[in-house]
Amino acid sequence: MTYIVNDKCIMCKYTDCVEVCPVDCFYEGENMLVIHPDECIDCGVCEPECPPEAILPDTEPGAPEWVEMNRKFSELWPNITQQKAQMPDADKLRDTPGKFESHFSEAPGTGD
Repeated sequence: MTYIVNDKCIMCKYTDCVEVCPVDCFYEGENMLVIHPDECIDCGVCEPECPPEAILPDTEPGAPEWVEMNRKFSELWPNITQQKAQMPDADKLRDTPGKFESHFSEAPGTGD
């Protein structure tokens, strides 16, 4: 089992999860994070740290489709190991539905 990040992270990119991850398996895109499923040790400490509840175990309904998306982009985007400020409109956009279709970006994050 692994944990995944879903579209609730898009345009929010809270990084509280990154701060608690013992294996540094988060990767940063321009407007969301992903978890490398082969690096995740299934400890679950990141899940309660996510304000929009974008982190789920891959056994949750809808999560399996996100495993490959997380895998793909964790191999393209830079690793992120330290907490940073969330995106400017994170609180406002947190519960917006359909963010993948309207806001997802394949561009990598800054990696700093």
